[in-house]
Amino acid sequence: MAPGAPMADPTTAAPRATTSSAEPDALVIGAGPAGLSAAAALRHRGLRPLVLERAPQVGASWRGHYDRLHLHTPRRLSGLPGLPIPRRFGRWVARDDVVRYLEMYAEYHDLDVATGIEVARVERGTSGWELPATGGRVLASPVVVVATGHSRSPYIPDWDGRETFTGELLHASSYRNAERFAGLDVLVVGVGNTGAEISVDLAEGGAGRVRLAVRTPPHIMRRSTAGWPAQATAIMVRRLPTGLVDRLAPYVERVSVPDLSAYGLPRPQTGLYSRVREGAIPVQDVGLVAAVRSRRVEPVASVREFDGATVRLVDGSEMTPDLVVAATGYRRGLEPLVGHLDVLDERGRPVVSGPRSPQNAPGLYFTGFTNPISGMFREMAIDARKIARAVARTR
Repeated sequence: MAPGAPMADPTTAAPRATTSSAEPDALVIGAGPAGLSAAAALRHRGLRPLVLERAPQVGASWRGHYDRLHLHTPRRLSGLPGLPIPRRFGRWVARDDVVRYLEMYAEYHDLDVATGIEVARVERGTSGWELPATGGRVLASPVVVVATGHSRSPYIPDWDGRETFTGELLHASSYRNAERFAGLDVLVVGVGNTGAEISVDLAEGGAGRVRLAVRTPPHIMRRSTAGWPAQATAIMVRRLPTGLVDRLAPYVERVSVPDLSAYGLPRPQTGLYSRVREGAIPVQDVGLVAAVRSRRVEPVASVREFDGATVRLVDGSEMTPDLVVAATGYRRGLEPLVGHLDVLDERGRPVVSGPRSPQNAPGLYFTGFTNPISGMFREMAIDARKIARAVARTR
């Protein structure tokens, strides 16, 4: 909220999206948690940010996630700047309550949010940045915060023969619940947090058979142990040397998670923090261990190719699933937006993020494009405050 504004009751604030007639001091692209928190932090510094969102409502990516999803980080460590998540949402906040919180957050901080506005490109202007957007309009500002999200563009690998598959191929972003898949033979591809949780959801929801294709065995951690959240440990070790954390992690894993090698899911050979540095976050166990041990979810080798109704795996085995769910991740999709500005690395990631602008693009900031071990909401909140301080210093 703006400095000096009266306190509102955040638990009863009605969601709204408005735009002010005043010229904005900053343009924020994306009305998810990263964009809203950056806008709130900027507003707290006395600036007038305008949030641009291509979807009709705030929190679009969270609205599209599967039904059973909860934050894997506890409520108390997941609040955005200036407004804690309400206690009534519980320790592990459900998807629908995350959406309610984001709506509440925009209202509480009185943010100007323009929905249904898609920005085509970020271009250099005479006095900062110009953003050609929906309807032929061009928006201008000396400051642009890109917060379009880590999960902007669903990705499905171009498996050989994929177009010949006679079953249903579904990206995880289109999966909601197991209801219409009761009795079916399902192969879930990808053992990140999304693939693991969708596998459990299908097994518990009545799918006839659920197999989980695994390319690299994941590190699996309990979401909390004896009441101590895994996120708290992650925050403590985040600044430690990678090699040290890699050496310590196996002891924690052996104490908290049983060996699943006999069920087709061996312990990983690569270091936990080394994998995190490469972008692979440990799987938070919200039922996978029990489902694998009870053989309701069967780990199998990774997919090699499709051939009509048949899916062949890299170990030579074959199966004929009714449904393949590709939990194969997303692409940031930043190339059309900023690829021409030389601000992305070879993997399409911003060369800098948080309070630092690229050296050749002053006034351009990025937030929400990493998946840190210490919790995405927490790190977005930290980034938001730092970006706001950096912007305020330039005024």
